[in-house]
Amino acid sequence: MLWRRAAPAPPPPAYRGPPIESAYVFAAIAVALLLLYLVQRRDPKAEPRWLPAAGTEKREYELWTLRYSVVWMGVFAVVIAFQLYEAFDAAAYLALCGGLALPLLLQPALFRTPRGLSASSLGAQHAARAQLWIAIFGFIGNYWYTHYFYCVLRAKYTMPAWRLNDVPIAMFAATHFYFSSYHVFANLPMRHARTAFAPGPRRDALEVGLVLAMSYSVAFMETLTISHFPYYDFEDRDMAYTVGSAFYALYFVVSFPVYFRLDEAGHAAGRSPLLEAAASSLASGMLVLLLLDLTRLAVVGTPLTIGGKLVEVTG
Repeated sequence: MLWRRAAPAPPPPAYRGPPIESAYVFAAIAVALLLLYLVQRRDPKAEPRWLPAAGTEKREYELWTLRYSVVWMGVFAVVIAFQLYEAFDAAAYLALCGGLALPLLLQPALFRTPRGLSASSLGAQHAARAQLWIAIFGFIGNYWYTHYFYCVLRAKYTMPAWRLNDVPIAMFAATHFYFSSYHVFANLPMRHARTAFAPGPRRDALEVGLVLAMSYSVAFMETLTISHFPYYDFEDRDMAYTVGSAFYALYFVVSFPVYFRLDEAGHAAGRSPLLEAAASSLASGMLVLLLLDLTRLAVVGTPLTIGGKLVEVTG
């Protein structure tokens, strides 16, 4: 009898998860935040809250955004779980991401009179200022910051796409609903710390710790979730989880505290609310760009090269 040697087993799929060292980083973050909370002094006159004060436009907007976050996260979960993206072309990517961003962009016009509040002009609404702030910051992030990931981490988008400055236009739209949710979620613990504890150096340290912890955690979790999408890849995946997450966190180290201040205590009288929000977002975008470039030069040293065309179609 002739025996045939069994064919070798196929190699196991490449591991796309984070390195084990990431667990140590998050353990250290948790311990640091716990210690900062333990040394706080309660303010007996304070009324701790996670959301803005009742009866304000900002509260209504944040509640609306929190509810809508469940919607877009659910849609994305279905697309990734069932690999629906395998049938997508450039138009489908843009339709999906643009369609999910559109309710947020239209929210200030469609919900101009929150429950129990008097009608106000569109430009005077918190929702309009918040959406303008996120739209500007997200556009800067895609148009400029993406090239730092291309150069430093050798990241690349390989799906079919219409591109602006070599960045898929669909990503501009996706960033809008991602960042809208991130910044509202980040407001909650910052507001709780601000309203629950007595002011002073201890509370200041807690607020700084929260911003740093949330910035790194959000950056890391987005890297983790996008690792299941095969058309955004890195040359060195471990570097993407470690250096890349810290690099990405620089966005939020600046944006979280600045965005939190938007209408938290009311905007200054006599100024145009929309222009004030636009100036704040533009300034934040410039500061992040400086931090990214200083980090690139001081830590990584990789040359920054920006190629591509203004508008092109790939895939």
